[in-house]
Amino acid sequence: MNHNTLDRRNFLKTSLLGGVALAMPWSTSRVLAATSAPAPGAAPASRVAVTAGEDRADLAFRALKPFSEQIAAAIGNKRVILKPNNVAIDRPLAASDAKNLEGVLEFLKSIGKDSKVVIAESPAGGSVLEGFANYGYDKVAAKYGAKLMDLDKDDFETLYCFDEKDFRPHACRMAKSLLGANNFVISAAKFKTHDRVVATLSLKNIVVGAAIKRGGGERPEGGHWGNSDKPITHGGGYRGINYNLFTLASRLHPHLAVIDGYEGMEGDGPTDGTPVNSRVCVVSPDWLAADRVALELMGIDFAKVGYLSYCAQAGLGQGDLSKIEIVGPALKDYIKPYKMARSFDQQLIWMKPVTNG
Repeated sequence: MNHNTLDRRNFLKTSLLGGVALAMPWSTSRVLAATSAPAPGAAPASRVAVTAGEDRADLAFRALKPFSEQIAAAIGNKRVILKPNNVAIDRPLAASDAKNLEGVLEFLKSIGKDSKVVIAESPAGGSVLEGFANYGYDKVAAKYGAKLMDLDKDDFETLYCFDEKDFRPHACRMAKSLLGANNFVISAAKFKTHDRVVATLSLKNIVVGAAIKRGGGERPEGGHWGNSDKPITHGGGYRGINYNLFTLASRLHPHLAVIDGYEGMEGDGPTDGTPVNSRVCVVSPDWLAADRVALELMGIDFAKVGYLSYCAQAGLGQGDLSKIEIVGPALKDYIKPYKMARSFDQQLIWMKPVTNG
């Protein structure tokens, strides 16, 4: 069978199974966030912690503390996967900061869950270990006894993504460590605007980071990262990428979102933007609620972020700000409107109906 394509009949079967999975009311992150079972089709109310200040590591540590008991119980005996955002291995503004990771690791130590921690990534291009060294992750890992992991060398599971150019399914190899039931996945993301989906936060950090680069298989036309399946997740256009992030979210989502807004990126993210000093951190066991609050602090209209709007519609987390309890200062005091990417108007095509020519 061709690695990147599947016949439409099997694709529709796979899509139906995926729809069933999306309809299931419980994921690990939602169990952790909920205090009682939600009504059918509705996400439960959620808590999101927000901290502000000048110490980057302390921001993450303090934002995690309100969830100490919940997080410790959810981790149990699982391995902890701490997934930073290293889309590039040599652009510090585009990457998760080592101080943010230090705050997360210090917190895990404080709740006695630091014995099985792995910092894992698959960057868009280049060596993951080189990137870790460039950003100082190796030193932080050594301090806390965490291991470093190259997801491109991980075992993988094949999932399927939609491509709007040919309306065919395309196989995508996804790192098993971000899919496994025995792992507790923390998305150490950061505030960044994006040139295809308006903003990239905790969910996108996990989904695209899970797609590996190595081995056989045909490359998609126009793929530019070598032997990589990351372009497949981008769906051939603005509609495709939003849909893929949504459909993959039922399998590939963080169990805990830690979104660093100490110094975010605005403009042509995820790599070519400019800095914004927001000096905040957002944390929640409900990754969608965390992404929703981060968007609010960035001055971005949630309704214009396609994949997150889809996830909210499907009840994969809480996207209604009025149903999110904020632990910390009032959001209005820390909103800093971020400049959008130059492609912003084109990105919003997902909001428009498809027309026949």
